[in-house]
Amino acid sequence: MFNSKILIVDDERDISDLIEMALKSNGFTNIKKVFNGTDALKSIDEWSPTLILLDLMLPEVDGLTICKKTKSNPLTENIPIIMITAKNEESDIVMGLELGANDYMTKPFSTKVLIARIRNQLRLLEVDSQKNTNSIIQYKNLTINKLNRSAIINNEELNLTYSEFELLVLFVSEPNRVYTRNQLLLHLKGDAGYEVSERAIDVQILNLRRKLKILGAEIESVRGIGYKLNEKTL
Repeated sequence: MFNSKILIVDDERDISDLIEMALKSNGFTNIKKVFNGTDALKSIDEWSPTLILLDLMLPEVDGLTICKKTKSNPLTENIPIIMITAKNEESDIVMGLELGANDYMTKPFSTKVLIARIRNQLRLLEVDSQKNTNSIIQYKNLTINKLNRSAIINNEELNLTYSEFELLVLFVSEPNRVYTRNQLLLHLKGDAGYEVSERAIDVQILNLRRKLKILGAEIESVRGIGYKLNEKTL
């Protein structure tokens, strides 16, 4: 957390200095200060901050525009933004949050509260990062992303239905494990929230097998029991 890069964007230098002092006294050392919107956008692109403390009233480019551009860019959309501004009208707060700001403080503010909110945003960022890490399954030449529900083999994306995707995730989680039809049935019932028949399982497996086999992978039938993913084929 203390290695986080904190970007302070405020044209009031005494406020910037106060925030910098509070950050340093709480263990944060990787800090950058800019005093106008143009330099802020440049720093966001080139310095890649972990978190941004952003004033609304800025010369050249205002804070709301910076927030909108940052949150609409896939490369920077996950950077937490805490808006710090003299504006305290409800409409300004709502606008900032709707544009993607993660938190909002009005001047004058307590540096202790600010530090607490910074730490909270960094903790949330770590949790999200861990979730993203756990959402990726890499097995040989197969990459599964559970967040966007994509599966790629040999740089080719598979076009999978909901049930096919869930079955693939299950098979890849334990390659060579044999799953009975009943186990697959219970798995899909729990995820889909509706009744699934054994015949539907066979159809889903047949379709998934066809899509995988084209790309060199295979789901095998285990006679009298069920199915397994043959890891030797991946």
